[in-house]
Amino acid sequence: MIANRIAYGEALVELARENPNIVVLDADACKSTGTLCCREQVPENFIQCGIAEQNMMGIAAGLALQGKIPFATTFSVFTCMRAVEQVRNAICYANVNANIVGTHSGLETGADGGTHQGIEDIAIMRVLPNMTVFAPSTPICTRFLTRSMAAHPGPSYMRLGKDPTPELYQEGEIFPIGGSKLLRQGNDLTIFACGNMVWRALEAAQLLAADGIEARVLDLYSIKPIDQQAIIKAAQETSGLVTVEDHSIIGGLGGAVAEVLCEFAPAKLLRMGLLDVFGRSGVPDRLYELYHLTPADIAQNCKRLMQG
Repeated sequence: MIANRIAYGEALVELARENPNIVVLDADACKSTGTLCCREQVPENFIQCGIAEQNMMGIAAGLALQGKIPFATTFSVFTCMRAVEQVRNAICYANVNANIVGTHSGLETGADGGTHQGIEDIAIMRVLPNMTVFAPSTPICTRFLTRSMAAHPGPSYMRLGKDPTPELYQEGEIFPIGGSKLLRQGNDLTIFACGNMVWRALEAAQLLAADGIEARVLDLYSIKPIDQQAIIKAAQETSGLVTVEDHSIIGGLGGAVAEVLCEFAPAKLLRMGLLDVFGRSGVPDRLYELYHLTPADIAQNCKRLMQG
């Protein structure tokens, strides 16, 4: 297993070797974000911006306006909060192909604590006009979406965690913008998940199956645009819906799914994530227990939903 941030860096090296217009921007964090390999292997495509995230976003916008394809990478708390004004006004307002990747999202950041655990980034980024938002679950998905970002004409944001992630897909799998992946069929209820919650949702589905409950599991790797048809179909074909995310339940994956349901297919929905709180320092697995985001917690909440 490798971390999605490592797969991202590897994909950037491949892209830079294919296309000299690819430019990797770093805010003095490349050893952590996975882009150190870019500095070492394609240094002519790498710009060290220093600890100046706002300036980095302005540089990304300028490069994009000149026909380059920039990837600006740092921790998600800095991409979506410290530099959000520049992301909004320099990148999204101009609607340029500037790509932003926030690593160390969610409780997975662990011991760095609440100040560095990005649990608001999906909500902040998806509200920005023209912004496309991804939350890949595996290295193969991450590599594909990195290439999609380079080819997509407008601004994009991708959130990545810190730790190694189980691979759920085969090489050659396709992840269209605005799509989703059905990982497990089930007709009793549906679990929507993104990022590092996808494999946990699959484990929860196995626990439910042992009790005779068949759960459908969907990987909603594309948060904006979101796969409305898959959500509507799940609402029509299963009796309960659950969203699971390593993010605040306010404005994140759960909010995005709820918006679709309210407008097109009213249904019973339970959102699982952080409940209007900050994270705290600790070992990631213990934090997931503390905030009730383990496979067992997911299964238990699904049972409660089924029981009404």
